[in-house]
Amino acid sequence: MLREWRRARGSSQLDLSLHCGLSQRHLSFLESGRSRPSRGMVLHLASALNVPLRQQNAMLLAAGFAPVYKQRGLDAPDMQPIDRALDYVLHQQEPYPAIVIDEVHTIVRTNDALLALMGFLTGGAAAAGPVNAVELVLRPDGLRPLIENWDEVAAWMVRRLRAEALIDGAGASAGALLERVLQLPDVKETASTLRADQDLPPTLVLRLRRGDTRLGLFSMIATVGTPLDVSLQQLRLELFFPADEVTAQWFVQAAGKKKE
Repeated sequence: MLREWRRARGSSQLDLSLHCGLSQRHLSFLESGRSRPSRGMVLHLASALNVPLRQQNAMLLAAGFAPVYKQRGLDAPDMQPIDRALDYVLHQQEPYPAIVIDEVHTIVRTNDALLALMGFLTGGAAAAGPVNAVELVLRPDGLRPLIENWDEVAAWMVRRLRAEALIDGAGASAGALLERVLQLPDVKETASTLRADQDLPPTLVLRLRRGDTRLGLFSMIATVGTPLDVSLQQLRLELFFPADEVTAQWFVQAAGKKKE
C-alpha cells in the first residue's frame, strides 16, 4: 500500500525518505515487508503522501494496528460545533446559493437560495432521494438542457473528478463516481476535446438559462482546516456567487419574494 501511494504521488523512494527523515534502505525494507513499521511511522509516511484519513486507517490495519480516525455523523454530540458552523455559513451566504457535499458530491445540505434556484429551474419539481451535484449537472434529464456552456462545464468537472480520484487512490468512491459519469451521453467525448484557449477567463462561470432569464454563477469551495474525522475530511462547502449584476438582482428579488 505504501508503494502504491508513493507511486500515485509521483515520488521516488529517495525523495520520500529525505522528506520523512529516514534512509532509503529503511523505506525500501518497509515497502517490501522486510521491516515492520511502528504505528507512528505509518502515520508519518501516510501524512507525507497526503493519504486520505480513510485510507490511513486501512494502512494501519495492514500494518497490524487499530484505526485511529473515527467516522461520525453530523448528529454526533462532539460534531455539534461543526454542524452549527455549517448552518451559519449556509445562512450567511444568503441571498446567494450554497451547498454542503460529501466525498462523491452528494448534496448533504443546502440553503434557501439554492432551493429557490432549483425550484425556478425545474418548475418546482423536487428530486426524490439524495441528489448528486455532478450528475445533476451532467445528466440529460437533469440541468444539462438549461446550461448554455454545458460542454465547458462538463469538461472541467471531469478534470476535477479525475484529480479527486487520484487523491483518493484506486478503488475509492471518487473513482467509482468518475467511471459512472463517463458513461453519461457525450461526457467522455466532451472531456477529451477541451480546448486549451490562450486567453482563459479568471474562473469557470456556470451559465444557466430558462426562458428569457439568464444567470451566471461561479463558486468557491471551503473545507475544515484540519479534519481528524473521516467523514468530516470529505465534507465540502460550495458557495456560489453572481457573475454579473443581473444575476445578483435575480437572487435579491427571489429572496424578497420568499419573505413576502
